[in-house]
Amino acid sequence: MKVAIIGAGAVGQLIASFFAEAGMSVTLVVRRQEQVDELNTHQLTRMNVDGTTTIHMVMATTNLATLPPQDLIVLAVKYGHLQKLYEQIIALSKDTPLLFMQNGLAHFEEALRLPHNNIAFCSVAFGARVLGQSTVQHNGIGSCKIAIGRGQQQAFQQVLQLQNRLLPIDVVEDAEQMLFEKAIFNSLINPLTVVLQVKNGELVTNQQAFLLMQTIYKELTEAFTNIEHTISFNDVVDLCRKTAKNTSSMLADRMQGRKSEIDTIVGVILSKALANGHNLPTLRTLYHQVLAIEESGERS
Repeated sequence: MKVAIIGAGAVGQLIASFFAEAGMSVTLVVRRQEQVDELNTHQLTRMNVDGTTTIHMVMATTNLATLPPQDLIVLAVKYGHLQKLYEQIIALSKDTPLLFMQNGLAHFEEALRLPHNNIAFCSVAFGARVLGQSTVQHNGIGSCKIAIGRGQQQAFQQVLQLQNRLLPIDVVEDAEQMLFEKAIFNSLINPLTVVLQVKNGELVTNQQAFLLMQTIYKELTEAFTNIEHTISFNDVVDLCRKTAKNTSSMLADRMQGRKSEIDTIVGVILSKALANGHNLPTLRTLYHQVLAIEESGERS
């Protein structure tokens, strides 16, 4: 199976290593030629959660258009980079399955406007961190949920059948609901970690942070009455504990001086809540605090 993974950040590199380990022919599509040279020379190294190291051969290129026909295209870039990719994706065969791995909800309807016959969405709960241009650290085992947005499940069967205890694959029925639930988790955790500059676990061990998280959860359950049936507050606490040592993606963005995905995650949740007549004052305040931090260019 030939797979092209667009984006060689933490998620892209980690997925590439697991796919290569499963025997797939993997090509990483990256932006910089120096990363192409690094990957082609040194291969892709994964530092596992148990301290072991695995090295897998992947190919790399900066030009998606030069690749031969692929059996699957994985889009592992952040939402802000998707806009530049759509034109290239449209040029590909409509029969090429697409798998979107973005956080938030902003990309959902955009993806389904593409002409491709088979489109799926992925929501990940694992922890990963880039250690170099060809090295990724697997920080925490978590599920990789996949839902079909359009087309046939069979088009993604080889991915869905992956058997690896380090990367459990779960098939989910409702793609939009899956992304919404992930955005709720992210809204409860990520902005707080950015403003307080703490790892996920401290949202549980720090009493004031815990109270803030409880307040946000109460606001969300009042705005979206079905949340309590699918996401309990204990689920949120459990996730914080499981990923206690993880640096959230938004906090990592702050540390690197990058623009975060606050708009595509929290911004969309705030808009949906407002449409239901709820302002979510605590979450909205955190949202503007994160934006203010980004505007100032402040790093932690």
